[in-house]
Amino acid sequence: MSATSRHDPVFAAVDLGATSGRVITGRVGPDELVLTEAHRFANTPVRLPDGLRWDVLALYQGMLDGLRAAARTGPVASVGIDTWAVDYGVLDSDGSLLGLPFHYRDGRNTEAAEEVLRHFEPQELYAVGGLQHLPFNTVFQLAAHRSTAQWEAARTLLLMPDLLVYWLTGAVGAEATNASTTGLFDARTGRWSDALIERMGLERSLFPALREPGERAGILLPHVAAFTGLPADTPVTTVASHDTASAVAAVPATEPGFAYVSCGTWSLAGLELDAPVLTEESRAANFTNERGVDGTVRYLRNIMGMWLLEECRRTWESDGTPTGLADLLAEAARARPFAAVVDPDDPVFLPPGDMPSRIDAALARTGQAVPEGAGGYVRCVLESLALAHRRTLREAAALAGRELRRIHLVGGGSRNELLCQWTADATGLPVTAGPAEATALGNVLLQARAHGLVGGLTEMRGLVARTQQVRHYSPQGDSGAWDRAADRLTAHV
Repeated sequence: MSATSRHDPVFAAVDLGATSGRVITGRVGPDELVLTEAHRFANTPVRLPDGLRWDVLALYQGMLDGLRAAARTGPVASVGIDTWAVDYGVLDSDGSLLGLPFHYRDGRNTEAAEEVLRHFEPQELYAVGGLQHLPFNTVFQLAAHRSTAQWEAARTLLLMPDLLVYWLTGAVGAEATNASTTGLFDARTGRWSDALIERMGLERSLFPALREPGERAGILLPHVAAFTGLPADTPVTTVASHDTASAVAAVPATEPGFAYVSCGTWSLAGLELDAPVLTEESRAANFTNERGVDGTVRYLRNIMGMWLLEECRRTWESDGTPTGLADLLAEAARARPFAAVVDPDDPVFLPPGDMPSRIDAALARTGQAVPEGAGGYVRCVLESLALAHRRTLREAAALAGRELRRIHLVGGGSRNELLCQWTADATGLPVTAGPAEATALGNVLLQARAHGLVGGLTEMRGLVARTQQVRHYSPQGDSGAWDRAADRLTAHV
């Protein structure tokens, strides 16, 4: 007989990604962890005259519709929200949102990052935040934003999940795992860096009090409860609101020595540590130290993951080329191995647009021939990602003084058998792939823990390992071929 039933509480996980949002319901029992998708909706950015923006009002409405659907599935015990990192909205003194939030891929950020680095040494910023240098880090976005007339009215800054929590509850706060991605969060103390905020010329009052995963953020506002059909006293529970932090909490690791790759639009590849690594070697290698659950550190590097493939497919679709993923992967499996490799983190790949043409240009710059057919491009992308996983995890292990025994590849990329197998082949390590819904699982588990239904990280991960389907990949083939491809890519970079 099932350990859960229709009478068990439902936890509603709002999980917003860069291309879509979902509301997932989860039921948790001693040996069962069941997710059900209640509602899915698109996340489509809007290009305005002043830049690329998130349509946060459409996201909010999609979330409300999803919560209404969740309310029909059973007694909802709480709601938790996770999203991508770094982006934010600002409120005026009345608590009203000042414009649509900017998208991290907006072009304003590169110039702003360069301006900040004319006043700060990179070592200064890294010593505080411990972040990988990315032009869209919040600290750089704020440098661009504060020169606008809108900024004069700003009184409160809320990262994307905190903004949505505020609209649900009226409660203002800043969840710590997401705050740690701003560049204004002290990686050592786990608090806002008052000194850096002041040096940036920002008002400390902009930054709300921090909340930790598991805390109650508030209860639904009356009009939210009325629209969704949820009880008026339904709590909104603070989860690890940076989606990667929730995903890492749900990695089904039962032994030490594991690395993780949370693979979707981005590949977040790294280790879980007890303390940040803030050495000059770590900064030069461009590793980030972000907050995890229970004070852990997500020591990782952002790799421009399945975005490359997604943008290729978008371009081909606009040209009328068939873009069925199964057919493309079958073509890629037949394509010539290592015909072409690129560095996924080349900044030319960051903006939206014609990805195949940019791959062609990158290959031309490095003296490589363009791939043959769509399958050749897909193989180029996936082999390049596997090499990036290899490089990143080996460097992370060396910088942190760790020995790796296994890679857990979670997120949507875990469904891609070629990527999983080639990651195992490239790294020489076994890969456990899945769960694909790691972020939603972590969100649900942290709510369940706040309600006393599950224990700490070890117990949470054990429950995931016992209840979720995973696949195992062992290294195969000629490891020397991967070495030669890595050498060739290193020579080109």
